[in-house]
Amino acid sequence: MRLHAAPAARHIGRTMENTELDQLIWNALTGEQARFALGSGNARRFHPDIGPLAAVRDHSPESLADFAALCREHGPLALMQPGESVPVPGIDLVKTAKGVQMIFAGDAAARDAIDAAVQDPRIVSLETPDHPEMLELATLTEPGPFGTRTGELGEFWGVKEDGRLLAMAGQRTRTGSHIEVSAVCAHPDARGRGLAALLSRRVAAAILDTGRTPILHSYADNAAALALYHKLGFVERARVSLTIYAPSA
Repeated sequence: MRLHAAPAARHIGRTMENTELDQLIWNALTGEQARFALGSGNARRFHPDIGPLAAVRDHSPESLADFAALCREHGPLALMQPGESVPVPGIDLVKTAKGVQMIFAGDAAARDAIDAAVQDPRIVSLETPDHPEMLELATLTEPGPFGTRTGELGEFWGVKEDGRLLAMAGQRTRTGSHIEVSAVCAHPDARGRGLAALLSRRVAAAILDTGRTPILHSYADNAAALALYHKLGFVERARVSLTIYAPSA
């Protein structure tokens, strides 16, 4: 089955699509994934059982005040946004890390590899009964924020051997034009077998079949992950900061 063609790589300007990606978490939590959101006004967060990711409408004093109130109510929260971390009055900046937001712009060879992944018999769909083992694998490998309900955000696939989950990947944030490939991880016993690439392609296939474009995020200093994602057909779109905030003591 031939998948929808992905957009070609291009210079990033201030188009509607780019605004959607600059405000990815906000657009997800106020749009298709609003049922997973807590908060009101100019700040939202994912339910604690999903993870600490939050978002603000903008960096106005009103939005930062709403985020500060949300943080005081719920405890530590994370913002993932293009550019540098933003100070929030009355809230401590606990930790920040540099990341890369990437968008799929694969050529014909990349799309052929995605087509082949769909047919791989090793891949199984992960369902609700798999969530505890998915959480266990994510806790071990730390692919990013992952909670007891993260598996509800979208479709997930994995590879199992003898009933044991060795690797997985799935979908996290969803907007009108984009869906994020996330939670890409493999057990240490299964690394070097190409399972992360295989499952990333399977997730990308499902996203492309919806007519939307796959995106993903990686830590900027994770050279191995960045090399893998470039091989899969992703290109860098923006540098982002992942920042943890907590109420001041």
